[in-house]
Amino acid sequence: MEGTEAQSETHASIDRTVEWVDTDASGHQHNSAIMRWVEAAEAELFRNLALPEYFPSAPRVQQVVNYTAKLWFGQRVTATVKIQKLGRTSMTLAFEVYGHAHPNSPGGLAAHGTSTTAHVPAGSASAQPWPERIRQAAGVAVPNSPGL
Repeated sequence: MEGTEAQSETHASIDRTVEWVDTDASGHQHNSAIMRWVEAAEAELFRNLALPEYFPSAPRVQQVVNYTAKLWFGQRVTATVKIQKLGRTSMTLAFEVYGHAHPNSPGGLAAHGTSTTAHVPAGSASAQPWPERIRQAAGVAVPNSPGL
């Protein structure tokens, strides 16, 4: 994927507690919990950027998750997302999920990876270029803008 690295530190974090529903039969987090927390941090990011139009037009096209530690029922976690790259029609977010210290764990990085979305506006059957407003909010220079 060709793209431009985001120029700003455009990121957001959320804190959650691992709830019973987030665990599997072994007592640690179910693999799907990581992506729910990442999506919550992604929603926080785009709320902070005042871009409510992002979600209805940005389906996921790829997710890569690297699990590095278990998270336990009752453990506090922090999920952080950052805009890593903005292509012509796609955006890649990098994420990290950290567990805080817990009786079953010293804490630390529990998962990291990327999530890529494509810009598919309502009524389109395929990906379209990101609007200038989203490119600017992501901290990426907009081609053909005055002074560039």
